Amino acid sequence: MPSAPDSLVILLHGVGSDGADMIPIGEALAGFLPGARFVAPDAPFSFDGGGMGRQWFSIVGVDADNRAARVAAARAGFDRVVAHEIARAGFGDRLGRVALFGFSQGAILSLDALVDGRWPVGAVVAASGRLVGPVGPNPARVPTLLLHGEGDDVIPAAETVRAERILGAAGLPVEAHVFPGLGHSVSPKGLQTARAFLSRALAPTAA
Repeated sequence: MPSAPDSLVILLHGVGSDGADMIPIGEALAGFLPGARFVAPDAPFSFDGGGMGRQWFSIVGVDADNRAARVAAARAGFDRVVAHEIARAGFGDRLGRVALFGFSQGAILSLDALVDGRWPVGAVVAASGRLVGPVGPNPARVPTLLLHGEGDDVIPAAETVRAERILGAAGLPVEAHVFPGLGHSVSPKGLQTARAFLSRALAPTAA
């Protein structure tokens, strides 16, 4: 009988995508986290652009003036998805053994949960995302890895540089990596960096 997982990695997709698109990332990480369970849920809302895609919040007409309000409105749906996956995997009393790995819109919501203090998990990986709101009065002091492509034309890499500066100034443990020549995606080098980071953050603890 296989042993119970010792950690949980929740893979959170971008807008217009779905959980299935994050499965290759989980597969790339799994060999380095043999005790982890990987889950890739769908966002709660149908993509405005149609098809089978999902979204955490609408990007129709989104701009710097209304983005924070849309992220705030998306928190309830995001939290329901995350809470469901944590409860289903049996990690409700072991949040320190949970990691959030978000890409693009999934990264935006993961970073929002971090600075808002709602999910004091064991680690956060935010790829090709941005920090939308300020750091709250009680942020989750969670090791955080930021990944971004220098050539990203969807969310500029400057957003990750900015997020690193803000999180660091707030005293939160953060590291950032910007990869030359990479667009709006996660590269093999980024996955290698994430593997090393999560292996440290979710290292098995002594019984």
